[in-house]
Amino acid sequence: MNNIFLDRNLIEKINGKALELKDYTVKNLSKIIQVKAMSNDEKNRIMLLKNLCKKAGADEVKIDGLGNCLARVGTGNKKLVIDAHIDTVDVGDINSWEKDPFSGDFDDKYVYGRGASDQLAGAASMITAIKILKDIGYKGLNDYCVWFSFTIIEEDCDGLCWKYLIEEEKFIPDFFISTEPTSLNIYRGHRGRMEMEVKLRGVSCHGSAPERGVSAAYLASRAALAIEKLNSELKPDKENFLGKGTATVSIMEVKGPSQCAVPDIARLYIDRRLTEGETKELAVEQVKTYISNATGLEKDKIEVTIPEYKKPSWKKTLFTQELYFPTWVFAESHPLIQIAKNTYINLFGKEPLIDKWTFSTNGVAVAGHHKIPSMGFGPGDEKEAHAPNEKVRIEDLVKASSFYAAFPYGIS
Repeated sequence: MNNIFLDRNLIEKINGKALELKDYTVKNLSKIIQVKAMSNDEKNRIMLLKNLCKKAGADEVKIDGLGNCLARVGTGNKKLVIDAHIDTVDVGDINSWEKDPFSGDFDDKYVYGRGASDQLAGAASMITAIKILKDIGYKGLNDYCVWFSFTIIEEDCDGLCWKYLIEEEKFIPDFFISTEPTSLNIYRGHRGRMEMEVKLRGVSCHGSAPERGVSAAYLASRAALAIEKLNSELKPDKENFLGKGTATVSIMEVKGPSQCAVPDIARLYIDRRLTEGETKELAVEQVKTYISNATGLEKDKIEVTIPEYKKPSWKKTLFTQELYFPTWVFAESHPLIQIAKNTYINLFGKEPLIDKWTFSTNGVAVAGHHKIPSMGFGPGDEKEAHAPNEKVRIEDLVKASSFYAAFPYGIS
């Protein structure tokens, strides 16, 4: 696709309004940070966001059955969706923070606090984009309206909010933009992930004669080393864009009848990252094979399960999900990526870097499970996510606001 140049007056107007609204965006982000919202406890922040969207002039604002907030600008049967998850992880060791993580402090360069980059900056920029679109009179083009989604539970279970929206509410995007931090680059995918629980059974006996039993501790130790070997032998995707998958043991437990007995039960928890072409079936089979080879156990004696996420949302809605989050990636030549590239060039006068996330996003549901064209463009840096002293550049907020407001015109 060749570069398509949008109307220069429109581009200058959008960039001008984003800059004019810089303080508005910063103050909104500060307000959002000040309202704590961990996964499944987002009600107060969702209510704040609902109010901010209404004040920004959205044509429709609603809260769905799970507890996500959705705001619409324009009319049309097709949906361009711009998404930010609005829950955050906790702060960890408070002594590691130089500022109160929920103060929302800001200066001339940065806004500080938990979620500043991951990913409340995206949410604040989206609100500004609503205001810009309303100010310049966006009514919907080529049958596209724009939905801004402020979604929940991502930190606990990425994509669950969108599996709910698509499968239960039948709210299906035509195009999807994640505002997870990309350092204002265009991202076109990321590795998937899954969680696996492995149970191994030995034979207990008295600790004074361990040779009479089969120690689950030794089985678990050999199994953990087998996963280390598996990790070292995993291969990157064919394009070597996403890189290699990984496997690591995150929890290992053994139990027996007493401190004076050989343990007979072992449990390993595995975090598996999946590159393109790797599926959950392949990953489970690999774990069984490697553990079998290392321990001598038959594969059918190795119990490998994928746990389910089972926690009600802040609205007390229970929507469960298997802890498998598929890999997704779109080619750089895909029309959505090309629209993003053209929008970027029009706004900022230079070529964008097109890359991928290291971590996982809500795209695992939209693109991974449901194959809906998806991409990422977000303010802030991935390295700030979950770190103490989290911050985001104010300059990023301005540019992100411009991008989200201009993108609907790029589609048309």
